[in-house]
Amino acid sequence: MIAPLRAVRTALCWMTVLPVGTGTCPDEAPDRALGGAVMSALPVVGIVVGAAASVLALGLSYTDAPVALVGILVVVLCAALTRGMHLDGLADTADGLGCYGPPERVAEVMRSGTVGPFGVATLVLALGVQAAGFTGLVGESRWYEIAFAVVLGRIGAVVGTRRSISPAHPNGFGALVAGTQRLSIPVWCLVAAAAAVPIGLRDNGSGVDPAAVAQALLVVFAVVAFAWVFTRHCARRMGGLNGDVLGATIELGVALAVVGLLI
Repeated sequence: MIAPLRAVRTALCWMTVLPVGTGTCPDEAPDRALGGAVMSALPVVGIVVGAAASVLALGLSYTDAPVALVGILVVVLCAALTRGMHLDGLADTADGLGCYGPPERVAEVMRSGTVGPFGVATLVLALGVQAAGFTGLVGESRWYEIAFAVVLGRIGAVVGTRRSISPAHPNGFGALVAGTQRLSIPVWCLVAAAAAVPIGLRDNGSGVDPAAVAQALLVVFAVVAFAWVFTRHCARRMGGLNGDVLGATIELGVALAVVGLLI
């Protein structure tokens, strides 16, 4: 069994540019046990990245920077902290889903190394929605919800690695993590539901606003449901799950979360 501290450290090492420990990544070759532990710890990475984004937004709110610029910089920071790997996955997934043919053809398109028109359009739209959403949250001083949205995207990726979905290929990141999660999914969903309660304190200092909590809970449900349906669809089109799909799930989940929190 992988120790929780090791799982978190490896998740931060794999999923961010942050220096973790005295070295880079663990020396031993990764296997499915470690991959599953990393996925179960992935929302912790979201907490770290989301906290950094919230602190940046809060700090810039004391400057004369336009609110729209702050929202864009939040997106830039999240991409920089994660090496842009999730954005790359989003573009490759969009190109793969946009082509016709069997899973082999989809895999060929996704591995081509170039970004096609579907990938470019999806990146522009997703990043635009994220930037506009974060701008709206910054404009209303909703710092907690910035981090909340970032974490929800990672919980969506945990949902994508549930036991019922197998890897698309015998190697690669998908082979390490696909089909590894079971108990972590309801646990993180319950954590997200509990984390929705403080959102109800936003406009009501004397108690919890039930409507705000209900809205946040609906956002949690929407992101989880989207991740479930989206990864299942991708697995059917691609013959299984790969790392690019998980990256796409994260980015689209964040975009869905910020929209849901603002409407």
